[in-house]
Amino acid sequence: MLAPPGAGKGTQGERIAERYGVPRIGSGDLFREEVAQQTPLGKTVQSYLKAGDLVPDDVVLSLIMNRVIAAARTSGGYVLDGFPRTLPQAEAAADLAREANTSAQVVLYLDAPPEVLVARVAGRGENRADDSEAVAKHRLEVYTEHTKPLLDYYTKRGLVLTIDAAPPIETVSQAIFAALDKIDD
Repeated sequence: MLAPPGAGKGTQGERIAERYGVPRIGSGDLFREEVAQQTPLGKTVQSYLKAGDLVPDDVVLSLIMNRVIAAARTSGGYVLDGFPRTLPQAEAAADLAREANTSAQVVLYLDAPPEVLVARVAGRGENRADDSEAVAKHRLEVYTEHTKPLLDYYTKRGLVLTIDAAPPIETVSQAIFAALDKIDD
């Protein structure tokens, strides 16, 4: 899944994983778990998360890729939420996927206007360090600079499926399921 902060990656990722019986691998969840456990990795990523900055590629890859390969082998698939976020991550993931004899079937792009995204992130009420309005705006800037270029990369590979993420959750879910069911046929 590729989407700016607040577009619903976590919510929709959970719904997709449940519907299709595959695990959801969320980089943000994994990072927050590491921070909560105060692991060495958690201590490393904590400052990045608080500032709304991207965690360095090598740290992300070390945390995520083993889970991705295991999910591909044992579950026949997975939903990636929040990974990759940069072109180097996408290229490294593609190389590792080829080595593991797996590949992405679709890149789901959840799109919504910036004002909707900022309002959602700042209004989540989860008391996350990255949910203030100032950090939400910064996260959107970081996304635009580092993650949005992945759209071109995946579009060239013919993998992008764009969904309007501005409507209510259930409406977005139904649009996603309708589009994914067509691919599955």
